[in-house]
Amino acid sequence: MELRQLIYFVKVAKKQHVTKAAEELHVAQSAVSRQIHQLEEELGVKLFIPKGRNLQLTPAGKLFLRRIESIISQFDKAVQEVHEFMDPELGEIRLGFPHSLGVDFVPLLVSKFKKSHPNVKFRFKQGKYNTLIKSLKIGDIDLALISPFPEHDEFVTGEILLIEELFAILPQDHALSNEKEISLSKLKDESFVLFNEEYSLRTIVWDACEKAGFTPTIGFEGEETDTIRGLVAAGMGVSLLPDMALKSCLTSLQPAKIKVTDPVVNRSIGIIHRKGEKLPLVADFFKRFIIENFKSSI
Repeated sequence: MELRQLIYFVKVAKKQHVTKAAEELHVAQSAVSRQIHQLEEELGVKLFIPKGRNLQLTPAGKLFLRRIESIISQFDKAVQEVHEFMDPELGEIRLGFPHSLGVDFVPLLVSKFKKSHPNVKFRFKQGKYNTLIKSLKIGDIDLALISPFPEHDEFVTGEILLIEELFAILPQDHALSNEKEISLSKLKDESFVLFNEEYSLRTIVWDACEKAGFTPTIGFEGEETDTIRGLVAAGMGVSLLPDMALKSCLTSLQPAKIKVTDPVVNRSIGIIHRKGEKLPLVADFFKRFIIENFKSSI
C-alpha cells in the first residue's frame, strides 16, 4: 500500500468521480483508476460502487476514508513541522513558564521577539515547577523558563539567565515597614503568607527562614503572586517575593517592600530544554535570543 494510492482514494471519494479527481491531481484518468483497483485488490474489498455517472463509497469505503483522512492529515502536519523545524522564521515555539514569570517577564520577551519575527507562533504552558519539568521531559513543550534552575537533572539542560533577589513584604502599618533593610530573623514571630507546597518559591522562603534560625508559621497559603501580595497588603501576614512580582502591581493596595539580609534570599531563573536532543530551529533561535537578551542587559 502506497501513500499515492491513499491520496488518490481520498480525492476520488471527495469528487465521487475518477475523471474529476484525475484533473485535480494533474494525472491521467487511467493512472487513478489503476491505483484504486490495486488498492481494492490489496484490501480484498470494494471501496466504490457505480451510481449513475459517479462513484459512491461502499460501507467499507466509508470506514476506510475516515481512517485514511486522519493518516493523511497527520502526514501533512509532519511535513509542515519538518519544514518549520528547519526555518527559524516559521513554526511554533512551545514554551512553559511558572505564573510568577507570566505577569511581565514572558510577555515582554515574546513581544520583543515578535517584532523581528512576526510569523513565529507560540504555544504557552503555565505550571508549577515539577509540572514544567515533566512536560519538558515527555515532549509537551520544547523550552521552559523556570525557577529555580535545575542544576543536577540528568534529563534537562540549559543556562541560568539571572539571579533575582527576594524582598520582605509587610503591611504598610507594620512596625518594620519603614526600615530600609532587616535581617530575616526579625520576622520569626510573624504569620507568613506563602505559596502551597507544590510551588518552588515556598521552598526558597522556607529554607531561608530555617537558615535564619526559625520555622515560619503559616497563616495563609496562595497560588499566585498577586494573591500573596494582596493578602500581605491587607494585613494578613508577611512574606517574601521576587522583585519582578512586586514591580507588576497595578492595584492601590500595596505592601511595604524591604531588603532582606542575613541571609540574602535569591532565586535563580533559567532557560531549559531536553538534554541530548536537538531543538526545532525556531525554538533554538528563541533560546539564543533570550540568552543574548540577558547578556546585553547585564
